[in-house]
Amino acid sequence: MPRLAITTITIPVADQDRALRFYRDVLGFEVRADDVLGDQRWLSVAPADSAVDFTLHPPFPGQAGPGWQQGVVLRTDDIDTVVAALREAGVDVADPERVGWGLQAQFADPDGNGFVLVQPGSQRG
Repeated sequence: MPRLAITTITIPVADQDRALRFYRDVLGFEVRADDVLGDQRWLSVAPADSAVDFTLHPPFPGQAGPGWQQGVVLRTDDIDTVVAALREAGVDVADPERVGWGLQAQFADPDGNGFVLVQPGSQRG
């Protein structure tokens, strides 16, 4: 079997401009592509140095509406600072909780797509 790699995760959004503002301005992701292809806009963002990007796109035919993507994990070395910054930007973020692998907190983008923020191995509190 040839080697496979994950390059893109589609995040279904209702409004690409609103999504861009959230991912770029709130999460600090860089824009990897913002191109018009026919009658569609190909918009992808990612954390700096990430091998995987997020394509912010209206749902494709046959898919559920925006918000169906759940459980995408974002890693950080400082969960408290990230949670505070998200809250400062008006994002509803759960308090960090201890789990077997460290700390985690959950939040959603403006369309309801769910993310898990993880700080591995934390011995806080």
